[in-house]
Amino acid sequence: MELAAELIGMLERDQAGRLGGEDPEGDQRRTERLGVIIGECGWPTISMVGEEGEDAAWAIAQHSDLDPDFQERALALLIAAGDDVSPGNVAYLDDRVRAGKGEPQKYGTQIACVDGELGPANGWEDEDAVADLRADAGLEPLEEYYASFGPNPCEE
Repeated sequence: MELAAELIGMLERDQAGRLGGEDPEGDQRRTERLGVIIGECGWPTISMVGEEGEDAAWAIAQHSDLDPDFQERALALLIAAGDDVSPGNVAYLDDRVRAGKGEPQKYGTQIACVDGELGPANGWEDEDAVADLRADAGLEPLEEYYASFGPNPCEE
């Protein structure tokens, strides 16, 4: 499980940097390293690196905003991996790719302030399908997700 440990370590540094701590790599170097891993091994699936390792690989891809082509490639690999990846990870990366392109979202994971309230960046692909799509991906209902951000951050 050397690969799993490497991925988890990369994510720990990613999170430390996002919380004001040390991050000697930065997103671009992690993106590049994950690209090498994918080229050598394919997508790090649950059966390959465990749930924590797969989550770490997904989070690194999720934070690869400087390389949207890489994010799209990672999304295609996640989708192709089927049941050997977290469906929630697929949902989040799908929405991240869509938001990055200015497209409507399917799951509402990438939020923005919309008319003074939390809402999906760039709107919905099919608002009537959101609750079912989120449930199928193992995500909490949208109301619970928005409540997890605490008091409305859109209020001034």
